[in-house]
Amino acid sequence: MHKPVVETKNSSFLENGFSGFPEAGSEAEIMMFRKLQERLYRQFEHIFPNKLAPKTVVVIPSLTMDEEILSKINGINHYEERMLCLLMLLRMPRTNVIYLTSQTIDPVIIDYYLHMLPGMTGYHALRRLTLLSCHDSSSKSLTCKILERPRLMKRIQDLISQDDDTHMACFNVTAYERTLATRLQIPIFGCDPDLYELGSKSNSRKIFRECGLIIPPGFEDLSSEEDIINSLSQLKKQHPEIRKAVVKVNDGFSGEGNAIFSYSGIENAADTKQWISENIRKKLKMVAGEISYDMFLNKFGQMGGIVEAFIDGERKESPSVQCRITPTGVCEVLSTHDQELGGEGGQVYIGAQFPASDEYAVEIGHMGKKVSDALLEKGVLGRFAIDFISVKENDEWRHYAIEINLRKGGTTHPFLMLQFLTDGIYNADDGKYYISKGSLVRYYFTSDNLKSDKYIGLTPHDLIDIAMMNDLHFDGTIQEGVMFHLIGALSQYGKLGVVCVGSTPQRAREFYAKIIEVLANECQ
Repeated sequence: MHKPVVETKNSSFLENGFSGFPEAGSEAEIMMFRKLQERLYRQFEHIFPNKLAPKTVVVIPSLTMDEEILSKINGINHYEERMLCLLMLLRMPRTNVIYLTSQTIDPVIIDYYLHMLPGMTGYHALRRLTLLSCHDSSSKSLTCKILERPRLMKRIQDLISQDDDTHMACFNVTAYERTLATRLQIPIFGCDPDLYELGSKSNSRKIFRECGLIIPPGFEDLSSEEDIINSLSQLKKQHPEIRKAVVKVNDGFSGEGNAIFSYSGIENAADTKQWISENIRKKLKMVAGEISYDMFLNKFGQMGGIVEAFIDGERKESPSVQCRITPTGVCEVLSTHDQELGGEGGQVYIGAQFPASDEYAVEIGHMGKKVSDALLEKGVLGRFAIDFISVKENDEWRHYAIEINLRKGGTTHPFLMLQFLTDGIYNADDGKYYISKGSLVRYYFTSDNLKSDKYIGLTPHDLIDIAMMNDLHFDGTIQEGVMFHLIGALSQYGKLGVVCVGSTPQRAREFYAKIIEVLANECQ
């Protein structure tokens, strides 16, 4: 991540409104940020649990990652809508939410979320919600866009009451979010960006070793084509049976920074390394199809990365564990999921079943707790996830730890929606989620990638109308049903997100099947 630079458009206003702040990325700014972060302890102890306490949450749903990789994801700006689940915070009658986006969100989408608020009228909630837009559809991250707009930052400051306890909620926290926090003088409930590298692919492998977890055979801290070739060669010599390997940049997203190398054809090669060197261009397939070999290699050189064995198995799953380290130093296992992956070599996140399978949910939860304890010792704060590849061998599951994501992810917003709507809790001791009504359990299936060219042209208004006419909604009386997200991406990209909550995993899948059937009929 490059050092943040705050552009000084309207420079006189910037000087008047934000004078006295240290230079972006400077040691003085880092010290100021850490001082701001100290406020979180009191907030978490006394303000967060009190539903009637005055507070303000500034939501910055910026995906502050490599622009070139993110630009390959259709409708990436609309991914900022995934954190609209935090509008459910408005169920607390003295909580204010300030939500920023690159582009204006259609009011019908906001109304859709507010109508789900339990025990709160839309009118009351709307009075405490402020939506702000940069009116900028460029590929820059949202946080960078905000930093370029001092008048917008001043508006945020003016909206924050001096009597409120305020914090920022971000998708991920980088040096840019740190600069924004110091400009606004509010803490972030998230990891210090100086620790962000702990979640790289290379450092994930090191932390897993520290925790005694199994990892795929491989090599980390690589930075060049020569490193990749040498590692692929060594991997094949050490493990002659492997058919494929995965090459990953350290800071990829949703598998888009990964590539699959196939060893097919190497069997008769006299020199393994020479064969790989001669064939790497045609044998290395990028998960993001629009990224060329040279582009991938350039990113690998900039970010560094790893090479590891592609894990095979007749029965293979991709579970994940979501954890949180609180400002008071408590490590929590929040949830487990079985991820559904697609794309080249099954590297792209498509959706997930919650909770993970009864066969191993508790076991991987324990592994997640080990990693959490290790990260706590290193100073990590906030939500993160640990991904696994699990293979069943001789009636036993073998779990390979794959990566740590020190940020929110594709399973964060579905779980938050479930939690906000049902007031329930995940019990890591038995791997089940219990709603507030007692011993009743709930499951969901979620996807960020329900898409079809036939959906293109459906506006948010059309989707809501279709949903209401076909009983596709969340029913608070039985605490089951359907919730949509990524609604803004539908008309242009034919892409939609869904969360389907049911009393059994099968019922959750039935809701999902119904959505597909209804949309197919409506789009004939």
